[in-house]
Amino acid sequence: MANQQAWSPAEVAGMIDHTILKADATKEDIMGVCREAREHQFATVCVNAGWVKLAAAELNGSGVGITTVVGFPLGATSTASKAFEAKQAIEDGATEIDMVLNIGLLKSGDKDAVRQDVEGVVAACKSKAALKVILETGMLTDEEKVAACELCVQAGADFVKTSTGFGKGGATAEDIALMRRTVGPDIGVKASGGVRDLETALRMLQAGANRIGASSSVAIVTGGQGEGY
Repeated sequence: MANQQAWSPAEVAGMIDHTILKADATKEDIMGVCREAREHQFATVCVNAGWVKLAAAELNGSGVGITTVVGFPLGATSTASKAFEAKQAIEDGATEIDMVLNIGLLKSGDKDAVRQDVEGVVAACKSKAALKVILETGMLTDEEKVAACELCVQAGADFVKTSTGFGKGGATAEDIALMRRTVGPDIGVKASGGVRDLETALRMLQAGANRIGASSSVAIVTGGQGEGY
């Protein structure tokens, strides 16, 4: 991988999903995140589905995309419900979908069901939105992480992602490197959970990530230290 000097703060900004997923986020909070995303030219904002229309209106013409989450944060909803969430979010203006893998199915060894779950959301996206699959790596063994990545590639996902930020642990450079080795060069890898400063973000990029999920995005690109997701 390239060294840390390969990415300026502005380049890092273009790889960040500026995230606000807390349950008590207000309309004003969402609008504030959108203003920050426009100012710093983050890749996307990541909001809960109920805020997608507002975010899309706020960011119209800005070049900043809209990410939302489905099957979040547990991944244990049905494939049909995840697909419906994705379709509705895309109609509302989402350009990227972050779905949660069915962790229980993976741990049960039912690989076909896991793959079919992802395939169902891939079909719902129908090339209208990129699909990222959240593995919740803090709950998985290395063997399970590899299996999950392989299944996501087989199902046609665009990215694999470490964490929801609501489960155990968060992104680690070791997990990012493992995920990158498994999916190869053509699938995205998103580091999320605990990335709160530029040094950590650069470490994730160095390990193989090409997208960062963070609520501390402004701190990351301005050299500060953030809190939260």
